[in-house]
Amino acid sequence: MEVWKFIKTKLDASVDVQLMYVLESEGSSPGRQGFKMAVAADGSFCGTIGGGIMEYKLVEKVKAMLAKNETNVLLMRQHHDKEHSNQSGMICSGSQLNAFIFLSAKDKITIEKIIEEKQNSIRLSPEGIKVTDDNSGGLIYHTDSDWVYTESINQQPVIHIIGGGHVGLALSELMRFLGFYIKLYDDRPELNTIDANSFAHEKHVVDYENISNHFNNTAYDYVVIMTIGYRTDKIVLKQLIDKSFFYLGLLGSKHKTATLFEELKEEGITQEILDKVFSPIGLNIASKTTKEIAVSIAAEIIGVKNKTT
Repeated sequence: MEVWKFIKTKLDASVDVQLMYVLESEGSSPGRQGFKMAVAADGSFCGTIGGGIMEYKLVEKVKAMLAKNETNVLLMRQHHDKEHSNQSGMICSGSQLNAFIFLSAKDKITIEKIIEEKQNSIRLSPEGIKVTDDNSGGLIYHTDSDWVYTESINQQPVIHIIGGGHVGLALSELMRFLGFYIKLYDDRPELNTIDANSFAHEKHVVDYENISNHFNNTAYDYVVIMTIGYRTDKIVLKQLIDKSFFYLGLLGSKHKTATLFEELKEEGITQEILDKVFSPIGLNIASKTTKEIAVSIAAEIIGVKNKTT
């Protein structure tokens, strides 16, 4: 929301803005689909479309567009190599399609809706920007004058951290920094690490025997199970393993995971279902401290998220 709030501040002050938006990205492009950057007529800016020399040149371009009061929507594809026209100046390979959207006082209501909305989508097209209930998502391109891009306004990914101990606290801090919405769960009502956790957006004291009641419409959510011990891990995992998640991970050693999975198979859970669980959770970076463990988990989650999107 930072970019949208920046735009609103500028429009409230009657300062025009050029919005740069990555509609499509391919290969190793530094600017990924959905990246955005706003450049105001007063020279200030917010956000990024990939950085480097490409971003610098495009910022200078939109400053010139603002100075000339150019208001038409523009598309520009940037190739990150030396073999195509429209070279970005970078050699990381891949390409990205950028849209340039002029925003002025007439767009203030739309920007306010984007900031306030939770369920609808942003719609970009040659006509400009608007809010829509079309949640199809992505780019539909025919020509530079016939295209539409939609993206859900509520893009903040949700992570459910089940277990409010020291690793849960460290992971909450890191995932908050990475832009996730954090829901924290524990069955201990007066745990000091939960009291100290100022990073979670929501904290829930729950009965692990009924934790599944808190998980509905979670197909795009991330879940990390790290309760106080083996018994409660099993209670939670048995309830959640059949639900749909984008990522489901379990903290623990290889021995603990193997033992738990064998018990679950004996109780009728198939190997196919167990294979959906990331465990032992996290990348193998020989983690020792709670913060290092949190880094390994966060890195794995980011890898899954970015590989898929």
